[in-house]
Amino acid sequence: MSILVDQKITSEFDKSAMIYFQSSAGNYALDMAMWMITEIGDVMWLVLFSIVIFVIRRTRRIGLILLLSLVAGTIGAGYLKGYVVDNPRPNLEFMGSTLPGDIGRDTFVLGTDGSFPSGHAARAAIIALILGFALSQRFPKWCYLIWIFPVLESISRVYVLQHYPMDVLGGTVFGILIAGVIGKKLKLYDIFKKSEPEL
Repeated sequence: MSILVDQKITSEFDKSAMIYFQSSAGNYALDMAMWMITEIGDVMWLVLFSIVIFVIRRTRRIGLILLLSLVAGTIGAGYLKGYVVDNPRPNLEFMGSTLPGDIGRDTFVLGTDGSFPSGHAARAAIIALILGFALSQRFPKWCYLIWIFPVLESISRVYVLQHYPMDVLGGTVFGILIAGVIGKKLKLYDIFKKSEPEL
């Protein structure tokens, strides 16, 4: 996927999608909803959320894995978009409603303006994979609903013109890989072994 983006094979599709989203903005309620969703994906809020989970003794392992995955995913996505994949951010102005604050951007790669993969989409996928797995035994039919979060986060990043569609798709895949690797290394599955002590 990164090769497709780096070689500009998907650029026409990406640009067409961005022009469509730019022209679609203007509904106040939708603009505010998309802005709020994109802000939730900021690294500060999600790291704070994982620290709260880590502090609670019963969910300490989940919190630790979540925290490490979010940090690794954010740094990894920043490195890729800053130094590996040459894909500048969309150069379009948001034409929708006046927002109560600036649109959040990943700022972990100073001096670059890369776009692929999306850090917000990667973090949302990390949250969904780890929490979805943690909830899978207690709520086997409903745990998949948490994947609504990365879907909405990805749509919001494109809607507010911060990323191309391929950026959020790549970010989602990257987040799943990071969470999967760290979750396996730190034995996320041990949360279901009640006889063993917590971390």
